[in-house]
Amino acid sequence: MNPHLLLSPDVQAARARGQAIVALESTIVAHGMPWPQNFETALAVEQVVREHGAVPATIAVLDGKLCVGLDADQLRRVATSPDMPKASRRDLAHAVARHGNAATTVAATMVVAHLAGIEVFVTGGIGGVHRGASETFDISADLQELSRTPVAVVCAGAKSVLDIGLTLEYLETHGVPVVGVGQDAFAAFYCRDSGFKADARMDDPTEQAAFVRAHWDLGLGSGVVLSNPVPEPDALPAALVNGWIEQALDEARQQRVTGKATTPFLLARLKVLSEGRSLATNQALVKHNAAVGARLAVALQATRPDKETC
Repeated sequence: MNPHLLLSPDVQAARARGQAIVALESTIVAHGMPWPQNFETALAVEQVVREHGAVPATIAVLDGKLCVGLDADQLRRVATSPDMPKASRRDLAHAVARHGNAATTVAATMVVAHLAGIEVFVTGGIGGVHRGASETFDISADLQELSRTPVAVVCAGAKSVLDIGLTLEYLETHGVPVVGVGQDAFAAFYCRDSGFKADARMDDPTEQAAFVRAHWDLGLGSGVVLSNPVPEPDALPAALVNGWIEQALDEARQQRVTGKATTPFLLARLKVLSEGRSLATNQALVKHNAAVGARLAVALQATRPDKETC
């Protein structure tokens, strides 16, 4: 076990029992939603994972430790800290060395999950190639992490504020398979259909697990993206979302918002512009992803070569 990891009692017990574990990120708690919805949603997502037979492991850096599994007090600490930094892969060592705190992004959560031997990670939407990246070179570290870290990531596709076509091109170039769940189309966070197709469609968790295990058994090494669309009653119309995004992007340019501050800024503005509808959709999609991710984790656990000695 890596000396910088700190597993919660629940996660330790799950490992001892050989029970499926699902990693969850903390950036969505610290930066993706306002208080108290962030805390309430985090608890609800963990409960969904439990209801589907797996153990939730929300990941964050607290007091220099890579915490895998947070209790309610730790979750509240992340949710209420106004200056909680946002850590991607490049920031983890800095947070650990300085005994600091940080909410983990998709990329950082993948790193820590892999260190802890967790194969499935549930998030809202992955980062990707930002609109205008041909000039700014603004590409999320999530994509590079997906290319090199063998974790299955269940998401509602890529965030709607991104250039989804270029995001999928990047994933294809780096050999990251994209699997559609429940539909052929690749999802777009608030919207069910991005206008692009996934590489394959697999609805059954046993089929998904067989595919993911085969990908890793072949030594291909990358993560796998499972695109799970937001439930239809909670989805937002694409034309409406795109209008809000264009306005938010224009405001970001005027205020010179760049780098890792961009996505939190855009999500906050979308909440305002949509009069709260985007937040409700965000909550619905991450809970839906938790159910799909937990079922996949249970199916994958049954195929682990070390399952009898976990």
